[in-house]
Amino acid sequence: MNERLVITALGPYIGARIDNLDLSRPLSDGQFEQLWHALIRHQVLFLRDRPLTPVQQRALAARFGDLHIHPVYPHAEGVEEIIVLDTHNGNPPDNDNWHTDVTFIDTPPAGAILAAKQVPEHGGDTLWASGTAAFAALSPPLRTLLSGLQAEHDFTKSFPEYKHRATPEEHARWRQAAANHPPLLHPVVRTHPVSGIQALFVNEGFTTRIVDLAPKESDALLGFLFAHINKPEFQVRWRWRANDVAIWDNRVTQHYANADYLPARRIMHRATILGDKPFYRPS
Repeated sequence: MNERLVITALGPYIGARIDNLDLSRPLSDGQFEQLWHALIRHQVLFLRDRPLTPVQQRALAARFGDLHIHPVYPHAEGVEEIIVLDTHNGNPPDNDNWHTDVTFIDTPPAGAILAAKQVPEHGGDTLWASGTAAFAALSPPLRTLLSGLQAEHDFTKSFPEYKHRATPEEHARWRQAAANHPPLLHPVVRTHPVSGIQALFVNEGFTTRIVDLAPKESDALLGFLFAHINKPEFQVRWRWRANDVAIWDNRVTQHYANADYLPARRIMHRATILGDKPFYRPS
């Protein structure tokens, strides 16, 4: 059997389509090694029409590492590692901003696998941006300034209390999650632990301030960086079909789920792969 993956780059910095890979069966070591190297190089990978059950998705994600269990989002029945993102008029999307997943923990996810279960006829695309390309495009003096700075990441910025009061049980779950995840610090510039490449590691979803700067300086600089990273030059955009799968390197990317499809319904399943503590190491 031919195990050679067909890898088609979708842009100069980020994104590739993977063909000749059946995700419904366990990957061989050779297939997984190719997939892993493609992920490091291209940062986000896309596969068309690859149906996955929650158990299969969990098994695939577990090849990359231990899995995260989200403190707020619901999960697939019997598979707590698979988040269910079911958005519609009664549960509008909350991920239509540029964010890196779960940076409010000490060891943010290394990656994630997203499987499309039900998608609208039009809209609902997801965009990913490369933090390495965004950092490389900054002027050398600004790269020097940012390197070594630290920023605060706060769970409640993307999960404010008022959105989680629908029932006493939901509110109690939010209060426990907030207590378990106080704000913490990560480097503004993160060194990829495998490639060694530097990437911007602040995101609009969770980053609240650069602690080494005065508040107005922090606000101005974060505002610039949030706008900078969403330039089209650093992005790839995926138009979902049912049963598509995306795999991304969460350490050096951000993504934005377009919320242009209501009142249609969109259901996605996500597995989140735990990573290591972010660090900055000079090149």
